[in-house]
Amino acid sequence: MTPIAVPLLYTFRRCPYAIRARLAILVSGVEVDACEVDLKNKPQEMLSLSPKGTVPVLQLADGRVIDESLDIMRWALSIHDPAGWMNSDAESAAEAMLLIDENDGSFKRLLDRYKYPGCGQPESLAHSREPYRDEAGRFLRTLSSRLAKHKFLMSESMSLADAAIVPFVRQFAQVDRAWFDATYGGPLAAWLESLVRSPLFENVMQKH
Repeated sequence: MTPIAVPLLYTFRRCPYAIRARLAILVSGVEVDACEVDLKNKPQEMLSLSPKGTVPVLQLADGRVIDESLDIMRWALSIHDPAGWMNSDAESAAEAMLLIDENDGSFKRLLDRYKYPGCGQPESLAHSREPYRDEAGRFLRTLSSRLAKHKFLMSESMSLADAAIVPFVRQFAQVDRAWFDATYGGPLAAWLESLVRSPLFENVMQKH
Protein backbone atom coordinates (compact mmCIF):
# COMPACT_ATOMS: atom_id res chain seq x y z
CA MET A 1 0.00 0.00 0.00
CA THR A 2 1.44 3.35 -1.07
CA PRO A 3 1.69 5.83 1.83
CA ILE A 4 -0.43 8.96 1.44
CA ALA A 5 -0.30 12.31 3.21
CA VAL A 6 -4.00 13.19 2.83
CA PRO A 7 -6.96 10.76 3.05
CA LEU A 8 -8.03 9.60 -0.40
CA LEU A 9 -11.69 9.09 -1.28
CA TYR A 10 -12.65 6.86 -4.19
CA THR A 11 -16.03 8.10 -5.31
CA PHE A 12 -18.55 8.27 -8.14
CA ARG A 13 -20.47 11.49 -8.62
CA ARG A 14 -24.00 10.08 -8.98
CA CYS A 15 -23.79 7.20 -6.48
CA PRO A 16 -26.08 8.01 -3.52
CA TYR A 17 -23.76 6.27 -1.06
CA ALA A 18 -20.82 8.33 -2.31
CA ILE A 19 -22.91 11.51 -2.29
CA ARG A 20 -23.75 11.19 1.38
CA ALA A 21 -20.13 10.47 2.26
CA ARG A 22 -19.04 13.59 0.37
CA LEU A 23 -21.74 15.67 2.11
CA ALA A 24 -20.39 14.77 5.53
CA ILE A 25 -16.78 15.29 4.49
CA LEU A 26 -17.55 18.69 3.01
CA VAL A 27 -19.58 19.93 5.97
CA SER A 28 -16.88 18.71 8.36
CA GLY A 29 -14.18 20.67 6.56
CA VAL A 30 -11.79 17.70 6.77
CA GLU A 31 -9.22 17.70 3.97
CA VAL A 32 -9.66 14.76 1.62
CA ASP A 33 -8.43 14.13 -1.93
CA ALA A 34 -11.07 12.68 -4.25
CA CYS A 35 -10.61 10.18 -7.05
CA GLU A 36 -13.57 9.87 -9.43
CA VAL A 37 -13.96 6.21 -10.38
CA ASP A 38 -15.01 4.78 -13.73
CA LEU A 39 -17.30 1.99 -12.52
CA LYS A 40 -16.68 0.04 -15.72
CA ASN A 41 -12.92 0.21 -15.20
CA LYS A 42 -12.31 0.34 -11.46
CA PRO A 43 -8.76 1.21 -10.44
CA GLN A 44 -6.74 -1.69 -9.10
CA GLU A 45 -5.59 0.50 -6.21
CA MET A 46 -9.19 0.78 -4.99
CA LEU A 47 -9.87 -2.93 -5.46
CA SER A 48 -6.75 -3.74 -3.44
CA LEU A 49 -8.08 -1.64 -0.59
CA SER A 50 -11.67 -2.94 -0.81
CA PRO A 51 -12.17 -6.07 -2.92
CA LYS A 52 -15.98 -5.67 -2.90
CA GLY A 53 -15.44 -2.95 -5.51
CA THR A 54 -18.11 -0.47 -4.47
CA VAL A 55 -17.75 3.23 -3.75
CA PRO A 56 -17.14 5.09 -1.59
CA VAL A 57 -13.81 3.85 -0.27
CA LEU A 58 -11.69 6.04 1.99
CA GLN A 59 -7.99 5.35 2.47
CA LEU A 60 -6.63 7.10 5.56
CA ALA A 61 -3.08 8.35 5.92
CA ASP A 62 -2.39 5.82 8.68
CA GLY A 63 -3.28 2.94 6.36
CA ARG A 64 -6.80 2.26 7.61
CA VAL A 65 -9.54 1.75 5.05
CA ILE A 66 -13.21 2.70 5.49
CA ASP A 67 -15.47 1.29 2.79
CA GLU A 68 -18.96 1.88 4.17
CA SER A 69 -20.54 5.26 3.50
CA LEU A 70 -22.09 5.70 6.94
CA ASP A 71 -18.78 4.90 8.58
CA ILE A 72 -17.10 7.52 6.40
CA MET A 73 -19.75 10.05 7.46
CA ARG A 74 -19.17 9.25 11.13
CA TRP A 75 -15.40 9.42 10.68
CA ALA A 76 -15.54 12.91 9.19
CA LEU A 77 -18.07 14.22 11.71
CA SER A 78 -16.13 12.74 14.63
CA ILE A 79 -13.22 14.97 13.64
CA HIS A 80 -15.28 18.13 13.17
CA ASP A 81 -19.04 18.60 13.25
CA PRO A 82 -19.60 22.36 12.93
CA ALA A 83 -23.24 21.98 11.81
CA GLY A 84 -24.09 19.66 14.70
CA TRP A 85 -25.26 16.78 12.51
CA MET A 86 -24.38 14.31 15.27
CA ASN A 87 -25.70 16.43 18.13
CA SER A 88 -28.62 14.34 19.33
CA ASP A 89 -29.56 12.45 22.43
CA ALA A 90 -29.42 8.65 22.52
CA GLU A 91 -33.14 8.25 21.81
CA SER A 92 -33.08 10.57 18.78
CA ALA A 93 -29.90 8.93 17.48
CA ALA A 94 -31.52 5.51 17.68
CA GLU A 95 -34.64 6.82 15.94
CA ALA A 96 -32.51 8.31 13.17
CA MET A 97 -30.69 5.01 12.68
CA LEU A 98 -34.00 3.19 12.28
CA LEU A 99 -34.89 5.58 9.45
CA ILE A 100 -31.48 5.16 7.83
CA ASP A 101 -31.67 1.37 8.15
CA GLU A 102 -35.06 1.33 6.42
CA ASN A 103 -33.73 3.63 3.71
CA ASP A 104 -30.68 1.44 3.12
CA GLY A 105 -32.69 -1.77 3.29
CA SER A 106 -36.21 -2.10 1.94
CA PHE A 107 -36.44 1.34 0.34
CA LYS A 108 -33.15 0.93 -1.56
CA ARG A 109 -34.24 -2.48 -2.87
CA LEU A 110 -37.56 -1.03 -4.07
CA LEU A 111 -35.77 1.97 -5.56
CA ASP A 112 -33.53 -0.29 -7.63
CA ARG A 113 -36.52 -2.26 -8.91
CA TYR A 114 -38.42 0.94 -9.63
CA LYS A 115 -35.50 2.29 -11.67
CA TYR A 116 -34.79 -1.00 -13.43
CA PRO A 117 -38.07 -2.95 -13.32
CA GLY A 118 -36.95 -5.78 -15.59
CA CYS A 119 -33.67 -6.55 -13.85
CA GLY A 120 -33.88 -10.00 -12.25
CA GLN A 121 -37.64 -9.80 -11.84
CA PRO A 122 -40.40 -12.23 -12.88
CA GLU A 123 -41.54 -11.74 -16.48
CA SER A 124 -44.97 -10.63 -15.29
CA LEU A 125 -43.38 -7.61 -13.60
CA ALA A 126 -40.60 -7.03 -16.08
CA HIS A 127 -42.07 -3.84 -17.53
CA SER A 128 -44.03 -2.50 -14.59
CA ARG A 129 -42.57 0.10 -12.29
CA GLU A 130 -45.76 0.82 -10.37
CA PRO A 131 -45.71 -2.05 -7.84
CA TYR A 132 -42.26 -1.02 -6.61
CA ARG A 133 -43.08 2.67 -6.71
CA ASP A 134 -46.24 2.17 -4.71
CA GLU A 135 -44.62 -0.13 -2.15
CA ALA A 136 -41.81 2.39 -1.66
CA GLY A 137 -44.50 4.94 -0.83
CA ARG A 138 -44.77 3.59 2.70
CA PHE A 139 -41.31 4.87 3.55
CA LEU A 140 -41.88 8.15 1.72
CA ARG A 141 -45.08 8.72 3.68
CA THR A 142 -43.14 8.12 6.89
CA LEU A 143 -40.69 10.83 5.85
CA SER A 144 -43.55 13.14 4.87
CA SER A 145 -45.25 12.77 8.23
CA ARG A 146 -42.04 13.69 10.02
CA LEU A 147 -41.46 16.67 7.76
CA ALA A 148 -44.96 17.93 8.45
CA LYS A 149 -43.84 18.43 12.06
CA HIS A 150 -40.48 20.09 11.48
CA LYS A 151 -38.28 21.36 8.66
CA PHE A 152 -35.93 18.37 8.65
CA LEU A 153 -36.38 14.69 9.45
CA MET A 154 -35.39 14.85 13.09
CA SER A 155 -35.84 18.49 14.06
CA GLU A 156 -35.67 22.04 12.73
CA SER A 157 -31.99 21.50 11.89
CA MET A 158 -30.36 19.26 9.30
CA SER A 159 -28.82 16.12 10.72
CA LEU A 160 -27.02 12.94 9.75
CA ALA A 161 -30.37 11.36 8.84
CA ASP A 162 -31.19 14.04 6.26
CA ALA A 163 -27.78 13.79 4.61
CA ALA A 164 -27.85 9.99 4.62
CA ILE A 165 -31.34 9.69 3.11
CA VAL A 166 -31.75 12.60 0.69
CA PRO A 167 -29.53 11.17 -2.11
CA PHE A 168 -31.81 8.14 -2.34
CA VAL A 169 -35.05 10.15 -2.32
CA ARG A 170 -33.52 12.35 -5.02
CA GLN A 171 -32.81 9.28 -7.12
CA PHE A 172 -36.35 8.01 -6.60
CA ALA A 173 -37.86 11.37 -7.60
CA GLN A 174 -35.78 11.55 -10.77
CA VAL A 175 -37.39 8.43 -12.23
CA ASP A 176 -40.65 10.32 -12.79
CA ARG A 177 -40.41 13.81 -11.35
CA ALA A 178 -43.87 14.90 -12.53
CA TRP A 179 -45.50 11.97 -10.72
CA PHE A 180 -43.36 12.50 -7.62
CA ASP A 181 -44.25 16.19 -7.37
CA ALA A 182 -47.93 15.46 -7.91
CA THR A 183 -47.91 12.73 -5.25
CA TYR A 184 -45.50 14.20 -2.70
CA GLY A 185 -45.82 17.89 -3.50
CA GLY A 186 -46.02 18.89 0.15
CA PRO A 187 -43.35 18.69 2.86
CA LEU A 188 -41.34 15.89 1.25
CA ALA A 189 -40.91 17.64 -2.10
CA ALA A 190 -40.08 20.91 -0.33
CA TRP A 191 -37.47 19.16 1.82
CA LEU A 192 -35.92 17.47 -1.20
CA GLU A 193 -35.81 20.67 -3.21
CA SER A 194 -34.32 22.71 -0.37
CA LEU A 195 -31.52 20.19 0.12
CA VAL A 196 -30.59 19.47 -3.49
CA ARG A 197 -30.62 23.21 -4.28
CA SER A 198 -28.44 24.03 -1.29
CA PRO A 199 -24.86 25.22 -1.89
CA LEU A 200 -23.62 22.20 0.06
CA PHE A 201 -25.33 19.66 -2.21
CA GLU A 202 -24.51 21.55 -5.41
CA ASN A 203 -20.88 21.65 -4.33
CA VAL A 204 -20.57 17.89 -3.85
CA MET A 205 -22.26 17.27 -7.22
CA GLN A 206 -19.79 19.37 -9.21
CA LYS A 207 -17.87 17.55 -11.91
CA HIS A 208 -14.12 17.37 -11.38
